[in-house]
Amino acid sequence: MQNEPMDWGKLLCPKRFGGQEVSNQQSDSRSDFQRDYDRIIFSSAFRRLQNKTQVFPLPGSVFVHNRLTHSLEVASVGRSLGNNVVNFINQQTKGKYSTLVEQIPTIVSSACLAHDMGNPPFGHSGEDAIRNYFTQNAQTYADGLTQEQWHDLIRFEGNANALRLLCQKMEGKREGGFRLSYPVLASIVKYPWESSKAGKNKMGFFQTEKDWYNLIAHDMGLYRKEENPLTFARHPLVFLVEAADDICYQIMDIEDAHKLNILSFSDVNELLLELFNAETDSKWLDKINQTLIEVEDENEKVAFLRAMAIGKLTNECSAQFTKNYSTIMQGNLEESLFNLLPNHLQNAISTIKKVSLEKIYNHRAVVEIELAGYKIIGTLLEKICPALAGHDDDYAKKVRKLIPNQYINPNASKYHQLMSAIDFVSGMTDVYALEMYRTFEGISIPGINR
Repeated sequence: MQNEPMDWGKLLCPKRFGGQEVSNQQSDSRSDFQRDYDRIIFSSAFRRLQNKTQVFPLPGSVFVHNRLTHSLEVASVGRSLGNNVVNFINQQTKGKYSTLVEQIPTIVSSACLAHDMGNPPFGHSGEDAIRNYFTQNAQTYADGLTQEQWHDLIRFEGNANALRLLCQKMEGKREGGFRLSYPVLASIVKYPWESSKAGKNKMGFFQTEKDWYNLIAHDMGLYRKEENPLTFARHPLVFLVEAADDICYQIMDIEDAHKLNILSFSDVNELLLELFNAETDSKWLDKINQTLIEVEDENEKVAFLRAMAIGKLTNECSAQFTKNYSTIMQGNLEESLFNLLPNHLQNAISTIKKVSLEKIYNHRAVVEIELAGYKIIGTLLEKICPALAGHDDDYAKKVRKLIPNQYINPNASKYHQLMSAIDFVSGMTDVYALEMYRTFEGISIPGINR
């Protein structure tokens, strides 16, 4: 039995989390969703992304992508994807919600800005380090936690942590966190189920945000697929946010690898040209060939190829959204737009992934930062978790003096205290994490090591 299509009137309702706050459009030149964008981009949590690793170590003489530049680029691509589908959705809805539908590019770009804000320092190794710490210390921490709470810790996911960061009330701060609109919050949740869902390595919300997301999903008319574990259909705009991230993640790492002399221009040229079909993309290829003849600088050539590749993939993912629109709106699409691309693109992307794995993600500089990050995050949790969740000896008291008050709540349950420890560590920049690690290990002592 097919579901009725979800209703864009509910899906795009600008209701805000944490309050019924709605802007006065007569006195405020910004739309509700532009306010979301501004709240994110002006936040300290967003600024901290400039000092968090994306793939390569943070720059020396060559500036490569960090989490901040990645998020800005994803937001740019997300806006384009949103622009590409506005007219189609207005046609499908006969213009019934045109004022709201025209805000889709802003909603998608806002969600793209925030999609990595929950990621810990040192790239994906930071996530692995958090999962590993709790897995290795089950005897210490699992007792007294529900199975669902324990899964939150051993299956820690940066995506779920982004929702937590944006929604939670920190000690001494107001309810509702960032007080973002429901559509932006829902568009971030790529995996709309809880951590205890069998067969899934990802999740979209922790137990701390389960009731909140349930409320958001209910008000927006997202289909509930399972009650236990709680599972929803994706918000349709999640597919565009995910596609923007996939496009940038695959293509921008290739450009960085060229800047770092890991891949030659010939390597990049061959990889990216495979995205274009000789028969159907002749106009694209003519423009590319003409430009590569005119331009001599190899970095500029790579930048142009990157721009054309992103443009091509953006158009193709937009086409897949419209092609699969009915399935998406019924809450039944399980694949990402990237995985639905035509065969020649799938083959080209598979080659890019293979080369990226062999030459980029296993490059010595990347492995070194991952190993260092793994050690640093593990050590920080080793010191901070006991200090926030149970220990009250002199050492724990001194550790707590280094932790901001917003993360300290002695009356909270052990689970909530451990989540606060993760909040503190995951919110650190790479540099701050390293500094605190050195302090705990006695490597850097103020006033002595100068």
